[in-house]
Amino acid sequence: MGYLGGLLVTVRQHGRRNRVTTEYSGGRVWRKKRNDKKDQKIEKPERLHGRHVLNRYEDGMEKCIGCELCAGVCPARCIYVRGKDNDPMNPTSPGERFGFVYEINYLRCIHCDLCVEACPTEAITETKLFEFSFTNRRDAIYTKSELLVGEDGMPQHMPWEDWREGEDLNTSGWMRATAPSGDVDFRGIVSWSGELGYGTRAPEPGQDGE
Repeated sequence: MGYLGGLLVTVRQHGRRNRVTTEYSGGRVWRKKRNDKKDQKIEKPERLHGRHVLNRYEDGMEKCIGCELCAGVCPARCIYVRGKDNDPMNPTSPGERFGFVYEINYLRCIHCDLCVEACPTEAITETKLFEFSFTNRRDAIYTKSELLVGEDGMPQHMPWEDWREGEDLNTSGWMRATAPSGDVDFRGIVSWSGELGYGTRAPEPGQDGE
């Protein structure tokens, strides 16, 4: 193509019809003036891969069983999990074990969503929050206490995260579209268990039943 041809490609990208930039200051205007008229994020895709959360069942018990499959499948090696046996008198999860230690290093995470697909209990899913920064490396390593949803089933909001309306909703959308019930033979059959704060999710388009 040559230098001139490459320059022409760049020139064609400019102009009013190709302009996609929005007035967004990274949340600074909203935090200072609580005025977000010119501080809107671009509308995000329904299945955007954002910050992870650890979910609970509707009765409040944790979904994570400490199987470490998410850590094993992670190509960036950013997840560290250690399981522990449940106390029979005061179990943390319905299974024999639960995730005693759970950490995600977001300096390494590439948001590929393989951990979500590998999870057999739908414990780990992703929100639509993609904008969060850190002032030190320690904040970039999220622990279980930060990843686990609150008593209302919604993700916890850390001080360095810029949450906007809708970014904490339908956190399991991607997983349910790719691996409903964990088995491709059951695609389209609503058989997953309910989640705290959401109840039993409705199937996605094309998954209306058998």
